[in-house]
Amino acid sequence: MLRKFRIKINNKEYLVEMEELTPQSAPVQKAQPVSTVQAAPAATSEPVVVVPQQKAEGVRVEAPMPGNILEVFVKVGDVVKENDPLVILEAMKMENEIVSPIHGTITSVAVTKGVAIDVSELIVTIQ
Repeated sequence: MLRKFRIKINNKEYLVEMEELTPQSAPVQKAQPVSTVQAAPAATSEPVVVVPQQKAEGVRVEAPMPGNILEVFVKVGDVVKENDPLVILEAMKMENEIVSPIHGTITSVAVTKGVAIDVSELIVTIQ
C-alpha cells in the first residue's frame, strides 16, 4: 500500500510517498538497531512499526531507538487496532510515532510522558 506523508523540516514542507510492506510468514527475529534510521530524517516521518516480542503475558512493544517519550496515547485496558498510535518517541529532534503491531488490549504501560528510554526497553504490552 502506498502512503503519502507531508513532513516539515526546518520550516520547509516535503511530500513523501512510502510503500507499506506486509509482514512475511517467516519466523520473526528480534530487530537489531539500524544506524541508517538516524542518517535519513525523511524515513522517520513514517510511523515506526516495532517488531513485537511474543511472551506468555502478551506482545511486548519495545523501543526501536533511544529517546524521550513526548506523549503517551494509551492506558491499561484500552483496546487498540493494528497501526494505532501508542506513544510519540523523540529521537535526534525527530518525533517518531510508535504504533501497535497487533489488534488487542493494553495490559501494561511501562513509560510515562517525559521519561528517557533506551533501545529494547519495554513501552507497552498488548494481549
